Amino acid sequence: MTDQYAVIGNPIGHTKSPLIHGLFAEETQQDMAYTAIEGPLEPEQAFADTVRAFADAGGKGMNVTAPFKLKAFAMADKRSERAELAGAVNALKFEDGRIIAENFDGIGLVRDIEVNLGLPMAGKRVLVLGAGGAVRGALLPFLAARPAELVLANRDIAKGRALAAQVSGRGPISTCGYGDLEAMGRFDLVVNATSASLTGDLPPVPPSVFSPEGTAYELAYGKRLTPFLRLARNAGVRGIADGVGMLVEQAAEAFDWWRGVRPATRAVIDRLTVPLD
Repeated sequence: MTDQYAVIGNPIGHTKSPLIHGLFAEETQQDMAYTAIEGPLEPEQAFADTVRAFADAGGKGMNVTAPFKLKAFAMADKRSERAELAGAVNALKFEDGRIIAENFDGIGLVRDIEVNLGLPMAGKRVLVLGAGGAVRGALLPFLAARPAELVLANRDIAKGRALAAQVSGRGPISTCGYGDLEAMGRFDLVVNATSASLTGDLPPVPPSVFSPEGTAYELAYGKRLTPFLRLARNAGVRGIADGVGMLVEQAAEAFDWWRGVRPATRAVIDRLTVPLD
C-alpha cells in the first residue's frame, strides 16, 4: 500500500513540496504519495482536527508551512531540541498514535551554505538579520558549525538578546541593533532572515557589513535580485544566493527522517532555481 504524506499550509497553491518529494521518491524508488492540503484557518481547532484526520486515515507524515508552524508545535506529543528552541515545527511524523515534531529549516540552511555553496562557517564571522521564527530554527545548527562569531541584528534588541540567551552556552553569540552595525566591520557571511524581501523592502543594514570575498544569503527564494542582494552586489560581494537550496535541503532532511534514505538534491535545486539577474 502506497504511504501517504502531505504538506499543509494556507495558502498552499504556491508550494513546491509535492514536486520536490515526488522527485525524491522517484529517485529513491519509494512507494509513497505526497499531496498539498490547504489547512483551515478557523475555527481554532480545525487545523489540529485536519492533521489528526490525515494521521488517522493512515498518513505517515506531514510538512507544515505558514501559518501553522506554531499550531503544529503546540499539538505535538514529542519535539526535538531544535523544535523546542524554535517554538515551531516544519515536519511531523505519525507513529503509534503519537505526533512527533521536528524543525529542519536550520539544518537545511547550513547544509546549503556549507555543502552546496562550499562555504564552511567554522572560524568565520557570521551576521544574521532578524530574530523571528526562521532564526530561532537556525541557531543551533549555526552554532554547531563553529563560527568565530555569530551576531544577531534586530530592530527589537531585547528580543534578540532573549533569543541569544537561550543558546549562550552553545557558542560565541551576541546581539545588536541595526544602528550598531556600522562600527562592527565586515562579515564573511550575512544572512537576511527578515521578511523585508517578501514585500520588496530592505532591512536597515549598512553596506559596510559586507566583505567582497564573502557571501550574502537571502532566505526568500524565487524573488530574483532582492533589495538585500542588490545592496550586497553593489557593495562588491562576489557570492550571492537565495533560499532555494535551503528549501530543497530541509525537504531532504524530512524525507530521510520519514523514509530512512537521503535523496540527492543537486538536480532538484537546479530545476527550481530562478536566475537572480
